[in-house]
Amino acid sequence: MRILLPLTLTVAVGGAAIAAERNKEAERLEKAAAVIEEVMGAPEKDLPADLLNRAVCVGVIPSFKKIALGIGGGGGKGAIVCRRGGNGPWGGPALFTTGGPSIGFQIGGQATDFIFLVMNAKGAGKLAHTNAKLGADASVAGGPKGRTASAATEATMGAEILSYSRSRGAFAGVSLEGAVIKHDHDGNERLYGRRLKPEEIMLQGVGVPGAAQPLVSALNRYSPRGGKPFKAK
Repeated sequence: MRILLPLTLTVAVGGAAIAAERNKEAERLEKAAAVIEEVMGAPEKDLPADLLNRAVCVGVIPSFKKIALGIGGGGGKGAIVCRRGGNGPWGGPALFTTGGPSIGFQIGGQATDFIFLVMNAKGAGKLAHTNAKLGADASVAGGPKGRTASAATEATMGAEILSYSRSRGAFAGVSLEGAVIKHDHDGNERLYGRRLKPEEIMLQGVGVPGAAQPLVSALNRYSPRGGKPFKAK
């Protein structure tokens, strides 16, 4: 009994810790779903629907926070969802963390939501296979606003990733250049119950776990079809 009691307590504490982490992943995905619903559900629809329909993947970073102490950096946790095969139904999300010194200067001292659209297979492949630095490993530009992308410049439309920010209700196209996207392998394992490579989730496509249903449902509501076909490498 003296041996079994500490062992039982250890197992119980460990199980509670795992459950708490899973709840954090679920909360992250719920917040990401809320960002999509609020941005796309707004009457002005600042994120052009035709751009969303062209995108092969959509990334959301809810509540990105600036790091204090005057160093200008920031950090956040997000999720990226890709269309299966590039133009099929939305698949399960890949979780990631991000940060970068330049973003902190852009967002001031408040929490900011970011959305980014991955516009082609090349951009999706770079995000799936590496801890990509936006602007260096994958080209990124602030996305155009409005109901359509008609006001977009040729340079903007040539970017692999288009990014937006929302803070205190204000929505704007803002470059995420300098941000580093790092895959959250542990978070993905807790979410799916098994170890998956980012390219399996993003490029090959996997089933949608229960915690991700609100996010994928939101994307299905506003862009049920679109993208461009690509092959996993």
